[in-house]
Amino acid sequence: MRAAQPTATTRRLEAHLHRRARWRWPEIVFWVAALGAIVVLPSRAALINEILIAGLFALSLDLILGLTGIVSLGQAAFFGLGAYSAAILASKGFADPTLGLLFGAAIAAVLGLATAPLLLRGGDLTRLMVTLGVSLMLGELANRNGWLTGGADGLNFSMGKVLGLFPIGFTGQRNAALYSFAALFILFAVARRLAQSPFGLALAAIRENRLRAGALGIATSRRIVAIYTVSAAYAGAAGALLAETTQIVSLDLFDFHRSADVMLMLIIGGAGYLYGGIIGAAVFIVLRDVISAATPEYWEFWIGALLVVLVLIGRERIHDFAVRAASSLAPDAARGDAA
Repeated sequence: MRAAQPTATTRRLEAHLHRRARWRWPEIVFWVAALGAIVVLPSRAALINEILIAGLFALSLDLILGLTGIVSLGQAAFFGLGAYSAAILASKGFADPTLGLLFGAAIAAVLGLATAPLLLRGGDLTRLMVTLGVSLMLGELANRNGWLTGGADGLNFSMGKVLGLFPIGFTGQRNAALYSFAALFILFAVARRLAQSPFGLALAAIRENRLRAGALGIATSRRIVAIYTVSAAYAGAAGALLAETTQIVSLDLFDFHRSADVMLMLIIGGAGYLYGGIIGAAVFIVLRDVISAATPEYWEFWIGALLVVLVLIGRERIHDFAVRAASSLAPDAARGDAA
């Protein structure tokens, strides 16, 4: 039998997905600038490393909130689990950073797969409470099982070199930032490809209207479980990176403020286009660093004020104002050159 020929609609859809999959020059500039910052600013490598790890953590939330519309306050559960998994593995003598990264992501993915069915019923408030509860439970488990996790004292451990060549401890902050950059870029490329695939289009349909997506034949439950598992793996990888580059883990990795901070980063940067979490992480951490140096007691007040401004004015209005300002300056520059 002859195979069915693709229809015109199918060909147009394939062409559209192919165009979306191309890397545009602003994206290339973004990643080159991030890499250049690590090379040019070695004294700020620790801060850049923190931004990269937070960006990966925010990316994990964007996969479920921005792409699928599933709210969560429990990303800290996967973040902390990934960190502790890598730390325990290193403390048992398996100190290879790549192995720890993969192990932390895998363990977090298993937890995500196990808890994902809890999100299939109920509304947003139910999901917020369930995900927060999972995070609190894991934090208490880590506290109670001090023989494995160190309890309230946490764990101190030593990591090996990346590929057996590059140390990533306190004496190798630039290497640590480059290691985190490589992990973030690879995982971002995977997430980008996922978002621009037919699977990603199905997630967008679920985000817009889950009932209508189901009526169109999309297996909504299976796709929610799948993307939640991927999101958990990404959060676990971020936690593993933090543990490996700082070589210490503690119970505060499971605290509520971790989930709240990553939510703020995504709000600042914007959800749904993957870069928002990374941009929001950079803005949040740089502002925290600058403001806390000036007023250590009130830096949270100014971050909160920024959030209020974003909500009241709207990120779209700020973006439109910047575009209009740039376009108004461009003709002036052109006239100056002509003169």
